[in-house]
Parts: sequence; structure tokens; C-alpha cells
Amino acid sequence: DRFAGYQAKLPVWLPVVLELKPGNTVAQLLAASSRQWLTVPAVYTSAAAPAGLSFCSARVKREFFKRIRPGGNLHDVVLRVEMGLPLGDQADDPTSPGTKPANLKPGELLKGKVAGLIDGGLAFANDRFLHSGKARTRFFWRQDGKGVGRTPGALGYGHELTASDINTAMQRRTYNGMVDEGAVYEDFQLKDLRKSVNHGTHVMDLFCGARAGVGDDTSRADIVAVQLDWDTIFDSSGGSMNVHILDGLMYILSRCASTAKVAINISWGTLAGPHDGSSILEAAMDQLIQLRQGHLKIALPAGNSYQSRTHVNKTLSKGELVTLNWRGLPADSTQSFVEIWLPEDATGIEIQLTPPGRAPLPALKWGESGMWKDDGKHPACAVIYPKKVALGRNGTCALIAVGPTFSFDERVATAPAGVWTIQIANRIRDTKAKPVTLDAYVERDDEVLGTYNGAQQSHFEDDDYDMSGNPGSFVDHADNPSPIRRSGNFNSISTGTRTVTVGGVRANDGTWARYSPQRPEPDPRRPQRPGVHNVPDVHEASDDNDILVGRLAAGTRSGAAVRLVGTSAASPQRARKLLNEM
Repeated sequence: DRFAGYQAKLPVWLPVVLELKPGNTVAQLLAASSRQWLTVPAVYTSAAAPAGLSFCSARVKREFFKRIRPGGNLHDVVLRVEMGLPLGDQADDPTSPGTKPANLKPGELLKGKVAGLIDGGLAFANDRFLHSGKARTRFFWRQDGKGVGRTPGALGYGHELTASDINTAMQRRTYNGMVDEGAVYEDFQLKDLRKSVNHGTHVMDLFCGARAGVGDDTSRADIVAVQLDWDTIFDSSGGSMNVHILDGLMYILSRCASTAKVAINISWGTLAGPHDGSSILEAAMDQLIQLRQGHLKIALPAGNSYQSRTHVNKTLSKGELVTLNWRGLPADSTQSFVEIWLPEDATGIEIQLTPPGRAPLPALKWGESGMWKDDGKHPACAVIYPKKVALGRNGTCALIAVGPTFSFDERVATAPAGVWTIQIANRIRDTKAKPVTLDAYVERDDEVLGTYNGAQQSHFEDDDYDMSGNPGSFVDHADNPSPIRRSGNFNSISTGTRTVTVGGVRANDGTWARYSPQRPEPDPRRPQRPGVHNVPDVHEASDDNDILVGRLAAGTRSGAAVRLVGTSAASPQRARKLLNEM
């Protein structure tokens, strides 16, 4: 659909994340490529990139995709590639002259314990993040193309501020002994910090804020903060997140000496994905942690979608089928997605989609794809069912993509709201074939705090799914026949083997928050695809109690306290412990 819903014109350059085949390096990738159609940020060939790293971001043109096909000179170099979104300066020509980048001097690398944060809305002038009136945020990288600052030379986009920049601005905006924090943010053109509440500020306080009665190492540690591009936050597909988070991780490491002890919190995530640790971002994080040999810890939330009806788990024997009812909501200005994950050798699965109020579309087999144009001109939905995908290393994934149900722009093709029927049948002919266990995930499509993108979270519906609210109705039970399962509603970037996944509990009694995945799994007997991870590694308090949900932490301005709910609050508390223990 030519990136409809994201921008008006087809891009020339596309941001991607690459995984290289074993034995290949980024330097070899660059040597086999041309800067006319592939560029890689310098951070991936710098001292910040540990030897053996096989992941990087890049910007590529069409020629790149020809070169990675069989017979192309990059076919034996690139293992897989995932696309980001060509928005903002990510769509700019990376080979054209621009602002002269600022590179860090060797003596400025941080040592000791460092708190790294990747989030949005980071109020670095709040007194929680100061020490003796000076900024603890030694480096701040804003990934979008707006604002004030220098371009980090090793990344090539966005704007960077140093502690010196922040301190100078605070001194200039001090009146009668008090810092006008709002004026500081206006000077840096950080308009999102006009709001009284920001997700990133709340999380940063729980992670490394200098809180009353807390005198630990982390409350005094240097901070390196990455503010995500707001296009990433608005993106309902989750596609742009991988590029920006991987670049953010490399930025934080590039500002630290190799001897530094770094803990990073990423209170972010999506719902769809393989959930077995094999996604490209999860694999990259695992490898970075391994190569840094005890000098890097990464904490992530387990997710808040336990009751959201965005996951289906079903095992199909030969000839068996299941019908899923996927509810697309009216007034949804964003696209909606479902991923159906299948294990290896599940070649007999057939998928048929029926739009609301329309006739069924042709059933698709393994390796087939189809697109439906409701008005005969523009794509309203597509089913893409390849034999292999780059999204994970195991099995395959069938993607169902549906256009927005509403738009103020008459040029945007919309899809009908209502129930989309997804019929999944096991048509395998082999009498000895084993039953196939599959998972279907609805991608995250909700409103992020402080933003508006017209998103409406679609979900599955089933009469047998218990929504009574009675005691015991907030977990799965083995005798409930519904294919919709709470188990498996899990942050899709939190299933790696070396990262730390944090669930949420109530502070008063330690019982699990209803929105959080649980440990141990309440219904462990249900068959799972190999390697699926659906329980948190650890837990922290994300609610005070069953009535008073959420945790208090800093608002945008100094002295303000706000209450936010979710495992996003649990993760930074564990990150604080990880850094203290390093």
C-alpha cells in the first residue's frame, strides 16, 4: 500500500535492522556494498560495538534487496532483514551533506555505574535527576529531527545534549534561586515536556531518581537517556521500534567506557512476534549482553495485556479447524495486524479471511499471499503467508494486515469495522503428521500516554471466554474451551534468554496484578510451540493494592507526583536493583 497511513510518498531510502550470517562482520558488509545503496551508522564499526556483534541498523535503497537474493553478492553475508518506517529524517538521503556531526572525545566516556534509559518524555531538569543542582544526565539523545543540539556523529541523526548544555540552560533560566524548568525545555524545543505527566519521567524516577530515603548507588549514578522518535511511539505496527531501540542501545554503550557497569531499562514493547526470543531485536540484545561479559544488564516489562484478548493458542489435529472472530473497532485511524505463528513443518495449515459483511476471500496455503481491494482500487487488507520469515528463526508467520476503519483524509482507503472471521484449518494429508500448535497475536494498537493517533485496540471474541469478573475469572482454566488465552499475552521484545523480564504484583500482598503475565503459569498443561516464553523472570510492585492501582513517581516538574499503572513501573525498579548489584 506504499506505506499508506504513515506518509504520502514512496521513500527512496528505508531504515532496516540486519542480522549477518555467522562469521561475517559489519566491516565485511560495507566492503561488499556500495554507499550509493547502503549506509550503516558508524557506531556499529566503532569501539562501542563489541567484537563479534552480528547485528546493525542501516539505511538501504531498492538495490540492496536485489543483492541479498540468491545469486546476489550479499546473499552469503546477510541472514535476515527487518524494515523500519521511512519517516522524518529516517527517510532522508544519508549520503547527502548535512549538519557536521559532533564526535565524543575519548576522555568523556563514562566510567563506573551508568543508568541507561530508552523511553519518551524525559524531564532531565527535574530535581530527581540532579546532584547538587547539576544534571546527572550526562548525555541525552533525542532521536527525531527536531529540537536543539548536535548530531551524534556515530549515529548520524537526531540531536544530542550533554550535561554541560543542560547545566548552562538551567543556569540561564534560574530566577530568584529557582530553575524555570518549562523555559529550559522550551529552549531545547522539547514540546512534549509541557505536559504535567510523561511516561519516561515516571519510569526514570523509579529507575534512577534521587528519592527520599533512598541512598543507593543508582540514585547517584550518571544517566544516559535516549528519547525515542515520536514516530516510533505512534507506529501501530511496531515495525519502527527495532531500528530505534537498537540504535539507542548502541548510543548508550558508545558514551560509556568498556569498563563501565551499565544497566538499561526499556519500558516499551509490542504484542505480536514469535515469543521465543528469536526476534531480531531480542537476539541482538542477548548478543550484546553476552559480548559485554557482565558489564551490561537490560530490564524490560512483561506487558499489560493479560486481559486484552489479543492472543489465541490452539492445537489442530489432521482435518480440524478453528474459527477466530477478530473485532475491528470503528473510528480506528490506524492499521491493524494479526500474526499467526506456526512451528516448523506445519505446511498443511490453510488460512481463510472473511471481511465483515462480505463473502469469504480465497483460502491461502503455505507460501501464498493475497490482497483484497474493497473499492477495486486500493488495498483494504492482505494475508501474507510465506514459507519463512525474518521476524523469527523458528517456523513461519502468516500476517493479516487491515487498513484503518476511519480517516479524515478522503485519499486514505478504509476497511470495514466489525468482526473479521479468520478460519485456520489443518489440511495436512500425511496420516502420520503430528497435531499443529499455533499462536495468533493481535499487534498492539493503543493510545500511548500523552499522544493521540486515533488508535483503537482490536481484539478476539469468543462466547466461552470468561469476562464475568467473578473470582477466578482473571486467569485461564484448563477446562475452558475458548482458544483465546490470557497466557501468552506478553511483551514481544521481552522473551530473550539474557534480558530480565519483570512482571507486576501488588505491594500489599504480593499477588499478581490482573494486567500482568504471571509466574508460574496458571494453566501449564496447554501445548506450546517450542521455546515460547510466557512467564516473567522476576516481579516488582506495580500496584499498591487491589484498589489503589499503579505506583507514585515523578511528574514532569520537580515536586510533582503522579500515579501510573503497568509493568512499565515494575521494570525500572528491577533495573535499579540490577545496577546496585553490579
